[in-house]
Amino acid sequence: MSATAPAASVLFVCVHNAGRSQMAAGFLRHLAGDRVEVRSAGSLPGDRVNPAAVAAMAEVGVDISDQQPKVLTSDAVQASDYCITMGCGDACPIFPGKTYLDWQLDDPAGQGIEAVRPIRDEIRKLVEGLIAEIDAKADARAEAGS
Repeated sequence: MSATAPAASVLFVCVHNAGRSQMAAGFLRHLAGDRVEVRSAGSLPGDRVNPAAVAAMAEVGVDISDQQPKVLTSDAVQASDYCITMGCGDACPIFPGKTYLDWQLDDPAGQGIEAVRPIRDEIRKLVEGLIAEIDAKADARAEAGS
């Protein structure tokens, strides 16, 4: 019963870890399964995940209702292959050998579900592209025999 190691680990970071990063992490877990290790954190984490984000994700069959905002740590960044920021500026520490991406997304904080839906849909497209990139890198490594 040997478990296959994930192809990559991804950390999503936004200020409150209550909306964008939680939706992105939810989509990545849902779409990639155990192929990717998923983390999320915030530079100033909120008290709870944005209820409109939870409701918007539930509409597309992704449950993030059990998630809690977490504080961003250097350890989380070091343990991740990809660090994807969403409006947190320079709060994310930089370590060599990591892939850093900054996704420009509207902040769903204080917004109703109607405003959150297009943000959710954009996040899904970005996550699907990220999965394709991770899979391509994993395939290239496998072909190279490493």
